[in-house]
Amino acid sequence: MASEDDKKGPSVKFPPPLIFLFLMIAAYGVHIIHPVDMASLPTLKYTGLLIVVLGFTVIILISRSFKRANTSIEPWKPTTAIISNGVYTYSRNPIYLALCLITIGMGFFLNSLWVLLSVIPAAVLVYYIAIKKEEAYLEKKFGDEYLQYKNKVRRWL
Repeated sequence: MASEDDKKGPSVKFPPPLIFLFLMIAAYGVHIIHPVDMASLPTLKYTGLLIVVLGFTVIILISRSFKRANTSIEPWKPTTAIISNGVYTYSRNPIYLALCLITIGMGFFLNSLWVLLSVIPAAVLVYYIAIKKEEAYLEKKFGDEYLQYKNKVRRWL
């Protein structure tokens, strides 16, 4: 059972995927008003689609890891375990990395430099809105176990 301190998990109040989505939509709105295309290569759309599929595939694999570890994937719920295998051996935040891939892929697919560049403010916002809180929470809850993992694995890649 979660302690009183742990009932809200890291207390992330805004779902990080929505940050990426809202910024992509805003960027596409800018693209409609002031289009800045990247290239007119037909392969750009397919490359973008491939990157988007890769991002969603990573998210599906990660969600399975959370289910196997019997812990919550939502950053506003308590965590019961540190997942350090699979893609978590390369990145402490592979879900956010996958959301970055999806954003980049959508930029290519839509041939929109604005959508592509929206990945930058999205990643910065997610750091301040979610990652900082998640890492502080995990350090407090898991102590040395998390600090050792944190020292071994990079935040992004």
